[in-house]
Amino acid sequence: MARAALGLSLQDLASSAGLSEKTIRRVEADGNGASASIKTIDAIKAALEAAGIEFIGTPDDRPGIRINTK
Repeated sequence: MARAALGLSLQDLASSAGLSEKTIRRVEADGNGASASIKTIDAIKAALEAAGIEFIGTPDDRPGIRINTK
């Protein structure tokens, strides 16, 4: 959802996160990141935050995103 909100391609996010497109595709298909390592999730999160995503809520209480327009 965050990648789509920013209009980033799979290749853009993979490059920004230092991961392969296959890894990004697998994590997105999984839906909850359970198949990914903490290191992989942290890399994706950092790349999305650097691109302007702010993660809001918690996994158990209204999780979502906000696009930072600073």
